[in-house]
Amino acid sequence: MAPKPSTTLLILGASGDLTSRLLLPGIATLLRAQPARRVDIVGADLRELDEVEWQTRVRTALQLDGVLGSGAKTALGGTRYVAADATDPKALQALIDSIACDRLVIYFALPPHVTELVCGALEQIGVPEGTILAIEKPFGDSLEAAQRLNALVTRIVPEDRIFRIDHFLGLHTVLNLLGLRFTNRLLEPVWDRDSISRVEILYDETVTLEGRAGYYDRNGALRDMIQSHLLQIMALIAIEPVASVSARDLRDAIGQVLRASSIVDPVKHTRRARYTSGSIEGREVPDYVAEEGVDAKLGTETLAEVQVEVATARWAGVPFILRSGKSLAGIRKRAIIHWKPPAHVPEGFGGHDTPDRLVIDFKPDGFELHITTNGEGDPFTLEQTVLRGELGGGALLPYGEVLASILDSDPRLAVRGDAAEQCWRIVEPVLRTWQRDEVPMHEYRAGSKGPRGWRTNA
Repeated sequence: MAPKPSTTLLILGASGDLTSRLLLPGIATLLRAQPARRVDIVGADLRELDEVEWQTRVRTALQLDGVLGSGAKTALGGTRYVAADATDPKALQALIDSIACDRLVIYFALPPHVTELVCGALEQIGVPEGTILAIEKPFGDSLEAAQRLNALVTRIVPEDRIFRIDHFLGLHTVLNLLGLRFTNRLLEPVWDRDSISRVEILYDETVTLEGRAGYYDRNGALRDMIQSHLLQIMALIAIEPVASVSARDLRDAIGQVLRASSIVDPVKHTRRARYTSGSIEGREVPDYVAEEGVDAKLGTETLAEVQVEVATARWAGVPFILRSGKSLAGIRKRAIIHWKPPAHVPEGFGGHDTPDRLVIDFKPDGFELHITTNGEGDPFTLEQTVLRGELGGGALLPYGEVLASILDSDPRLAVRGDAAEQCWRIVEPVLRTWQRDEVPMHEYRAGSKGPRGWRTNA
């Protein structure tokens, strides 16, 4: 039997937090689930790391429950680190020439402006046949930058070998969303403007900056989460029925939704806020502007909320509320479908004042169906009953699913170039409005639900 083709994962920016905290643990879950898969890991960055330090980092990250599986042991045995400036064409050429494999995956764990510089160097020197480029979000930092980067990377490799990473959209999460809607006769007929009053997509976190001020303070909640992750989730919820869950059908349908989407009035339909000092789970949190590495002059928001309109026959008039923030009271990673109240409740019933809703939770995946039923003890009084269920989950961490899709050349989890540009088009009017201070910066105490009066706090 012929040996399986070897793949080398070249991580640019390997000394950073993303590699040790997310990428390598993701690989560990992939290799535990598929121990026969061969992946050689080469790390590269400007920082000098000796072999012992790199091996220690990789070993620590690849261990699951304190155990190094057989696949992880093989990967650890072949890993190495190279101190190199990937923006220098000569240094990058030497790095690539030092790698012998059947297929090369170049993973850009880098800021957008550095990614663009590296891609410029790659265009000069060329890449081996079959090379895959995996690019971390944000894809550019503006519509113009995204368009420029799209043009650049497609001169290096074809679109089907470009993976723009959105780890929030793991394979199971995507399929759970599609399966819940399209395979249930109960839901699909009422998935439109006639039955739904609004849709909320929420991503509340309790974490603070966690040492990432250098990145976060230049981006904020709108760029960091809404521009990428939440708009993609919104598109999946709003897509028209698809013929299949193939990459082409899904990506075409997502692109159609994003092209129809806009924030009609960036002043009226957006809100921003920043946390002040407080406590979260017994941990004292300082004012955001007092956090190490934060520049108060940038006016960075830590909580953002926007109302998106999808101008199609299915969704006209239905607001999609997207919210994301840090240092909040609890973790909420969910979409909430709010149904309209019934046209008429028979006279004689009382107590019904909460419309039904469907809550779809992400990580762990599950759902709650809040429906109106007759009250216990008094059937004339209506109340809400909650039906809960779990949705299928995989054995892999989100980055494990992403890496599996890259290694298997399955682009379903990757953001297509046109979709990346549309996401920037949607948020850029908001960014300009906020830069002009036309939307006030609210404040909320760290550990609270958010600024007073925000409807999405509930």
